[in-house]
Amino acid sequence: MTPSSNNDADAVLARLAFELPPERIAQTGAEPRDSSRLMVVGEGIEHRVFRDLPELLRPGDVLVFNESRVIPARVMARKPVVNAPDGKHSGGGQVEVLLLREEEANVWSAYLKPAKRAGKELWLGEHRAEVVGILEDGARLLRFDHDIKAHLDEIGRLPLPPYINAGDSDERWRERYQTVYAREPGSVAAPTAGLHFTPELLSRLDGMGVERHTLTLHVGAGTFRPITGSVADHVMHAERYAVGEETARAINAAKSEGRRVVAVGTTTVRALESSANEDGTVSPGEGDTRIFITPGTAVRVPDLLITNLHLPGSTLLLLVAAFAGEARIKAAYDAALARGYRFYSLGDAMLLERAVGSGQWSVGQEGQG
Repeated sequence: MTPSSNNDADAVLARLAFELPPERIAQTGAEPRDSSRLMVVGEGIEHRVFRDLPELLRPGDVLVFNESRVIPARVMARKPVVNAPDGKHSGGGQVEVLLLREEEANVWSAYLKPAKRAGKELWLGEHRAEVVGILEDGARLLRFDHDIKAHLDEIGRLPLPPYINAGDSDERWRERYQTVYAREPGSVAAPTAGLHFTPELLSRLDGMGVERHTLTLHVGAGTFRPITGSVADHVMHAERYAVGEETARAINAAKSEGRRVVAVGTTTVRALESSANEDGTVSPGEGDTRIFITPGTAVRVPDLLITNLHLPGSTLLLLVAAFAGEARIKAAYDAALARGYRFYSLGDAMLLERAVGSGQWSVGQEGQG
C-alpha cells in the first residue's frame, strides 16, 4: 500500500466512525435464519427480508460461498504436575487454548491465556502438547504427537466471538454458529454472511437458475482485531484459502458472458481477490493470503456482495467501503442505525452493489499467496 492510500484509508475510517450501542450487537440469530433483515444498497436503499433474496437475483447469477467449517478450537488445558500421584501428569492450573491453525503436521499456532505462565507442556484432555516456539503476535506453537483435530469434538468448544454472551450451551452454538453448507473444517470464526441461508432458500435459488459454487477460506482469529492505530500499521494475519477449478471456471464463464458474480461474505471476497488476475478472471489454486482490501484496492471479481453489518474501526468496514463506495456505506450505516438493524456476526444483512469505478485508486494488498 502506498503512503497516500494509507492516508486515504485512515480518513475514510474516521469519516465512517459511528457510535454503536452495545444492545445493537446481536446476541442471537434470527429464527428462522432467513427471517433476518436485508438492506439492499445500490443507487438507493431498499429494506427487505433475507428470504426475499431470490427476487433480487437473476437466473445465471453465480453465488460463491465459503464452505469453511468452524472447529471446536477453544480448549481448557492443564499444566502438568511433576510426579503427580494420579499418574496423569496434570493438575497444575488451567490454561485456555485457542487453536488458530495447523502450521505443519501436528504443529498448531495458538493463543494461550495466561500465556506467560503456561510453561512448556500442556495437557488437552489426555493429549499432550509441547510449546516449541513463539510467533510475532505472541501466539505459541504447540507440537502434538498425533492429529489433535480428531479429538476436538470431544475436548473443545466452539470459539465464539468475545462480544457474544455465549452462556454454557456449547451444543446449541455448534449448530447455530455454523452455515448450513459448511463442509471443510478449519475456521475459528464463522463466515457469518452465510448464516442467513436455509436449505429451503438454497433450493429456491437452485430452482430459479442461480448457480452455486464454493471455495474455502479458513477464518482466523485476526478477524476480531480492530484497527487501533493507523491503517498502515495494521497487520493482517495469514489465512489459508483454496479456489477449485470448477469454481474458477464457472466465475470466468459468467464474467465473459456478462452474468453477475455474487460473493457471500467478505471472506469470499478476500479469497476471490487473492486468486484474481488483472482482467478480473480467477485462477484456481490455494495458499496463504494477507490481502487487505481498503478504499483504493481494485475489487475485480464480484459484482454483488452479501455481508453483515460490521463494527466501527474494523478492517471489514474498510472492505465494504472499497467495494460499494464510501458515500453508499455511510448512507447505509446511517439508515441501519436509524432503523434498528442488528449488527455483526448474528445480526442482519446487506446486499451491496459494487460501485462503478471501484478500485480506480492505487491497489493496496499485501502478501497475496
